[in-house]
Amino acid sequence: MQKDIEDKNDIDNLVNAFYTKVVDDDTIGYIFKNVPHFSFVTHIPIMITFWETLLFGVISYKGNPMMKHIELNKTMPLKGAHFVRWLELWEETVNENFFGKNASLAISKAKSIGGLMEYKINNTKSLR
Repeated sequence: MQKDIEDKNDIDNLVNAFYTKVVDDDTIGYIFKNVPHFSFVTHIPIMITFWETLLFGVISYKGNPMMKHIELNKTMPLKGAHFVRWLELWEETVNENFFGKNASLAISKAKSIGGLMEYKINNTKSLR
C-alpha cells in the first residue's frame, strides 16, 4: 500500500522520479536537454524546496517560477502540449508513488500552476 507524501524526503523521491521520466520524454525532454545554462544539479533542489513550500508551508523556496518560465519561453517556446505532458508525467509519478491528501494536493497544485503558466505565456501578447 502506498503512503502519502509526508516529508521532505518524500518530496525528494518524487521530484527525482519525475525528472527521471521528464529527461527521456519525447514531448518535453528536449527542453531540459537544450536550455542553455540549465543544470539538474541546480534545478532539483530548487524544485524540492518549491514543493516543500507548497505542500507543507515550510517557507524554504524563494523564487518566481512564473518569471523563470516567461524567460525560458523567449528562447525555448513553451506550447500547450508541453504543459499537458508535464502535468501527465507529474500526475503519473505522484500516483505511482503516493496516495493521500498531500498526493492529491500535489496534483491539484500542479494543475493550477501549470494552467496559469500556460495561459500567461501563451495568451498574453506582452509575453511573446
